Amino acid sequence: MSGAAGTPLNEALAGYRPSTPQEAADLKRLRALLATGGDPWSRATPLHVTVSAVIADPATRRVLLRWHARQQTWLQVGGHADPGESDPLEVVLREGQEETGLADLALWPGSSLIHLAIVPVAAGGHEPAHEHADLRYLLRTGTPEAARPENASAPLRWLPVEQAMETTSEDNVRETLSRVERLLRHAPADAG
Repeated sequence: MSGAAGTPLNEALAGYRPSTPQEAADLKRLRALLATGGDPWSRATPLHVTVSAVIADPATRRVLLRWHARQQTWLQVGGHADPGESDPLEVVLREGQEETGLADLALWPGSSLIHLAIVPVAAGGHEPAHEHADLRYLLRTGTPEAARPENASAPLRWLPVEQAMETTSEDNVRETLSRVERLLRHAPADAG
């Protein structure tokens, strides 16, 4: 799980082009983390990799948000790699299914990263304040009615993208949602 060339993490970043100066700075920091040769997924480091996704129902052009109690806001689904995981695509699909119960999730419109954001995480419980280098993808489902929360403290909401942007309190998530909105706008309504 090192940062060596050819790892799934480096492959996910290969050819990725940041869209904003902030994202370019975040990518530079992530590449520096990978160059150390340590485990970029390790929660023991102050900056480590996480993976998340906006889940969309292309037929209705709605997205699914999950309440995150620790951050006290509506966010996309996602999280940390489990021990032994190193492929961001596998992590995002597992996290998406665990947090929503949706069994038909698929990367959409392809397997490309749509946004990279380094986000601060406040201290909580046994964890000190730290940062997530969050790789963000877009997943689609054809069975939105099958979504169910992972637990009672993590409700889910299907929303039009514009309403989702108003619902979250995080600017970096709004940026992710604006990219999702562009992808949905240019996709056929029956895409999947």
